[in-house]
Amino acid sequence: MGFIGSVFSPWYHWSGRGDPANHCCLNVATYGPGGRFAMTDRGRDALRQTDTRLRIGPSEMHWTGHELRIDVNEISSPPLISRMRGRITVTPAAVTGVELPLTPDGAHVWRPFAPVARIKVDLDAPGWTFSGHGYFDANFGTRPLEDDFTYWTWGRYPTRGGATCIYDATRRDGSTLAAGFTFDRDGTGRDVTPPPVTAFRRSNWLLRRETRADPGTTPRQVKPMLDAPFYNRAVVETTLNGETVTGVHETLDLTRYANPLLKPMLAVRVPRRSGWPTARPGGSASHPG
Repeated sequence: MGFIGSVFSPWYHWSGRGDPANHCCLNVATYGPGGRFAMTDRGRDALRQTDTRLRIGPSEMHWTGHELRIDVNEISSPPLISRMRGRITVTPAAVTGVELPLTPDGAHVWRPFAPVARIKVDLDAPGWTFSGHGYFDANFGTRPLEDDFTYWTWGRYPTRGGATCIYDATRRDGSTLAAGFTFDRDGTGRDVTPPPVTAFRRSNWLLRRETRADPGTTPRQVKPMLDAPFYNRAVVETTLNGETVTGVHETLDLTRYANPLLKPMLAVRVPRRSGWPTARPGGSASHPG
């Protein structure tokens, strides 16, 4: 994930969040035995943008016109510190025009650019290769998430016809968001009324987890991915409109995240690097990572 204004960075929070470009990062996570996590909070000198490129420090995203190439060159955070280097390529089946305001005033917007895609992962470590079904989206916001939300869950489930995305959230004012979309392989998106909200097993940090499921069925975690005190990501199996589907599910507890005692813990996993070498006229700069 590429961030300009690193939403979950304690350094961005402590700065007052007045300068998003001064808190950017490329977040990379691998899972399973030997999994790594990189999320270095970088200063504005590390940020370079064009219409088709986003460069953050030594890593870069490049849209070629038909695929997104993500060149990764990061160092993972404790406890397993090592270089994470390689390329991830996302090839959309189609690019959608769907946008979903998450608050009535549009302060937060979800944009599923490619709900159906192919992904190829080729990172420089044993077992860090993959080719299969992928996805690409973005979120935009003008206020801190914890100012507007207390809790949300999100899920994207590949289906026989394309993909279904579910967004449920509870806002601070007590109102709720309950959104469902199905996407065909050509990128056509349609609003759908998803089946009921159904709880399943809490995370290891006892986060309440729920997603949509047909009556009489119960979702289940198939594979753990990322588990934190305020956030959980997992591969989840559920049943939607008679079809058993397996996809990525996320739970986010913004009340927990707002707790100031959590920020020093996050700082261990999200190191700050404010400086970055810049090229000089007639010369070049090295980029050590």
